Amino acid sequence: MFGKVLIANRGEIALRVHRACQEMGIRTVAVHSTADATAMHVRLADESVCIGPPNARDSYLNMAAILSAATITGADAVHPGYGFLSENARFAEMVEAHGLKFIGPSPEHIRMMGDKIAAKNAMRSLGVPLVPGSPGALESFEEARAIAEQVKFPVLIKAAAGGGGRGMKVARSAEELEEAWRVARAEAKAAFGDDSVYLEKYLDRPRHIELQVLADTHGNVVHFGERDCSLQRRHQKLVEEAGSPVLSQADRDALGARVTAALARLGYRNAGTLEFLWQDGQFAFIEMNTRLQVEHPVTEMVCGIDLVKEQIRIAAGEALGYAQSDIRFNGHAIECRITAEDPETFAPSPGRVNTYHAPGGLGVRVDSALYSGYTVPPHYDSLVAKLVVHAPTRAEAIGRMRRALAEMVVAGIRTTLPLHQAVMEHPEFQAGDYTIHWLERFVAARQG
Repeated sequence: MFGKVLIANRGEIALRVHRACQEMGIRTVAVHSTADATAMHVRLADESVCIGPPNARDSYLNMAAILSAATITGADAVHPGYGFLSENARFAEMVEAHGLKFIGPSPEHIRMMGDKIAAKNAMRSLGVPLVPGSPGALESFEEARAIAEQVKFPVLIKAAAGGGGRGMKVARSAEELEEAWRVARAEAKAAFGDDSVYLEKYLDRPRHIELQVLADTHGNVVHFGERDCSLQRRHQKLVEEAGSPVLSQADRDALGARVTAALARLGYRNAGTLEFLWQDGQFAFIEMNTRLQVEHPVTEMVCGIDLVKEQIRIAAGEALGYAQSDIRFNGHAIECRITAEDPETFAPSPGRVNTYHAPGGLGVRVDSALYSGYTVPPHYDSLVAKLVVHAPTRAEAIGRMRRALAEMVVAGIRTTLPLHQAVMEHPEFQAGDYTIHWLERFVAARQG
């Protein structure tokens, strides 16, 4: 097992990894920008190294600075968390070239799944169902038009190297297709330096279902059930559930068996999440995230497995030590992502937190690096806390979340706490009757 792990991230995920390491008897190294000098993960880590100024490009994305910090502190391994360099194949290669272990998938698989077209082709070859569309990058607008007519409108033009909704445009008719083609390519070029795009059939009322997997280096692959991440705004998730209100155990078993078999053939290692659209009882693969997900706590709550510890064990060469039949799903979990944003306009709201109080009680978990007196910097993602609840049933979990949201206090900045309270009160959410388009309409109605 590792003696020391460098955590190449910040905020709640850096703290989450630190806690797992501490419980395993592993020393930690925190890296931080000058803006994060007083951050909680820096205060609690065994060692800390400043790696640059506030701009992420000069600090948390500075591979040379992070690797220098790992070298001078004598770290054995690097955990990238999520975001920043977590899905950067070059960084994973550099970590391993320096004689360190990268706590994540192989550079080969990170690179493969980071290219949405390569990922779809790999999944197609392994028998995983896909959304109908182009087999690869579109060579011309004429090709886009021909495929759109074949799969029928509406269609979605998507960046091959995309993520977070950038380089993604819907065309509902032939008249809209050329504009969608042009804008998607321009956005993809600006965001990712690559204007390659592909086309998919646009599903009008799907759920966003993802499956959590772990694979060791001994050929063992297991899944930990699905998460329903359909409550999204501008392709950013706000609420996640485990499991999904619309899937049966038979659905879960069938999808899990197909996915774990595919990843075993692929030779995948460590944690990963396969994302699907689900409509009318059919799954369609859209992408794979080769890292830990923001919403991993809901899976941990229903399965009783610490996914970060498992990541570390796998990177150290240990076998999983359990089979799929050993995984038990217990109750229901919900996560609300609390962000430092105005709950009506979603304008960023960084600043000093005058008062912070985390809710508690049975089945309540808060993953956050906030504390009273902490200043939320304006330079990074607005996520400040993940409020997670677990209960025997979904109805009880909603009731517990409503209570926990009412208890939570974050004063001094605006947060999305009121929005989450309104969602939990809505009859359609309580009935589990929503799709990936529901939250956009809900927010628009609130804004009048």
